[in-house]
Amino acid sequence: MTPDPDHDFRASARRTLTLEQQAIGELIPRLDEAFDTACRLILSSQGRVVVTGMGKSGHVAHKLAATLASTGTPAFFMHAAEANHGDLGMLTASDILLALSNSGESTEITSLLPLLKRKGIPLIAMTGRPESTLASHADAHLDNGVTQEACPLNLAPTSSTTAAMALGDALAIALLEARGFSAEDFALSHPGGALGRRLLLRVEDLMHTGDRLPRVALGSPLRDALLEITRKGLGFTCVLDQDGRLAGIYTDGDLRRTLDNHSDLGHLLIDDVMTRGGQTIARELLAAEAVRIMEDHRITALAVVDDQQRPVGALHMHDLLTSGVV
Repeated sequence: MTPDPDHDFRASARRTLTLEQQAIGELIPRLDEAFDTACRLILSSQGRVVVTGMGKSGHVAHKLAATLASTGTPAFFMHAAEANHGDLGMLTASDILLALSNSGESTEITSLLPLLKRKGIPLIAMTGRPESTLASHADAHLDNGVTQEACPLNLAPTSSTTAAMALGDALAIALLEARGFSAEDFALSHPGGALGRRLLLRVEDLMHTGDRLPRVALGSPLRDALLEITRKGLGFTCVLDQDGRLAGIYTDGDLRRTLDNHSDLGHLLIDDVMTRGGQTIARELLAAEAVRIMEDHRITALAVVDDQQRPVGALHMHDLLTSGVV
């Protein structure tokens, strides 16, 4: 076997992608009542979806189990060969078995059929042969058969595994939509990811509070505000009225403008140079909303206020960056 360095690699790739695209397209008209039955069986189950397979189908099954679990359907992968040597103990009477086998005749899987029937465990089969043993014993059979593998020898599982992967995704998403699974639900199962941080972290989780909140009172000398900004290190200070409500803010940017407009800072009060009102946010809002406000207004910090407009915290863009929200 001598490699051909002049082989038309792109033509080969185009052929593969075309065949796999066709394989997925052929699945659409085959979606029938069996697909609905499979979805209803899973939705009504009080247990988990146990996904199994052998060889390349096993790899697809492993991925499908992970997709189901992350989109609101409790699921895990069980290796079909190990199932015959003790792992069947994972299955309970309330579970559902989702078995993947292109031929529908994998011995490791068909050998499980008597036990499934004895325990009354529903079986959803995904095969390329509706007349196969596995398909004929299933409560719902999902046909993912393909006309031709992308492999030019028509041997290596390629189009068939692509079709199985796509049909598995279709099943998972149909269940996700039927459950009303939300972006926040997704985040709860992905707390370590960027999406999880954006959808779970709230302003109150990141804001500076107590002595770390920069604040001065109306009527304070400008120098007191500058000292407060320096001590707290957030680039701004809240300015409070006599009732403790936010009257305005003073930032590093305001200081630059003050220097441009005033030659003598010694006699200035904070009232003379502060930005009245200022951008604020509520503590219960998502930190991602704070990012939007800062970006829209081209600022780097926000006062966090309660419903009486009293400052309860301060949030800086640096906090959002270090938390991974941005």
